[in-house]
Amino acid sequence: MKLSVPGRTAAACACSIVMLLTGGSIAGAAPAPLAAAPDIPVANVKAHLAQLQSIATANGGNRAHGRAGYKASLDYAKAKLDAAGYTTTIQQFTSSGRTGYNLIADWPGGNTNQVVMAGSHLDSVTAGAGINDNGSGSAAVLETALAVARAGYQPTKHLRFAWWGAEELGMVGSRYYVNNLSSANRARITGYLNFDMIGSPNPGYFVYDDDPTIEKTFKDYFAGLGVATEIETEGDGRSDHAPFKNAGIPVGGLFSGADYIKTAAQAAKWGGTAGQAFDRCYHSSCDTTANINDTALDRNADALAYAVWTLSS
Repeated sequence: MKLSVPGRTAAACACSIVMLLTGGSIAGAAPAPLAAAPDIPVANVKAHLAQLQSIATANGGNRAHGRAGYKASLDYAKAKLDAAGYTTTIQQFTSSGRTGYNLIADWPGGNTNQVVMAGSHLDSVTAGAGINDNGSGSAAVLETALAVARAGYQPTKHLRFAWWGAEELGMVGSRYYVNNLSSANRARITGYLNFDMIGSPNPGYFVYDDDPTIEKTFKDYFAGLGVATEIETEGDGRSDHAPFKNAGIPVGGLFSGADYIKTAAQAAKWGGTAGQAFDRCYHSSCDTTANINDTALDRNADALAYAVWTLSS
């Protein structure tokens, strides 16, 4: 997640019940998903994180914009998606004198006049490997895309997944993508779901309060788990949903917290340690594979998949 000027200010049965009771689409009320969203194996998500860590370690300790570690991260994701049957596109741009890349992956089929997108930024800061920020979101989006392929899912709407470059420099990649869409193609995107930091070691469970249907979809999922949520405010407008929102596209997303301090009330609700940051390694060299809370990563990855299935059906 981009740093602000002040320093940045369960089960499957429960899921099924929520899906039967709620359902919905970005356009309004709709029937339950055509098929139940799968459980996303957290071990698979963590395997992607291990690969991103190895890439950073082999490339100067980071996966930052314009650096070899970023391109290697993109190549890793692209190879997985190509093998799974996605149509992938690499979009190139320039920022701060360096070449950046977005990776876009389209799942064949679905109504291309109604596109549901899920995305995350793939770059780290130069200080570290960026495994929570934002390997966590990137790995969960990747594993959800692969789960779509494994399931042979055929949604009513068209599914598109994206991994953005240069978010840490001011949402450069996602803004480039949105700015280069025709007005007709912008209108075809019925919702963009953003996942930036979803495995924080002292986690909270925050839901964006932008599009009400997307917000409700995430809240319904967590309610089915008995997990309380709060409205996300720490990163509001400072991640890759912002260019989409500014273009009039409905947005939503999840967040587990950065360098804001967990309150006593939040610790009572979610566990963890009051008086400490949600992620003490935010934008630091210690943002490694050791900097992940498996429970938060698992819950948020499953919520991601639930939203993709629900909103695209």
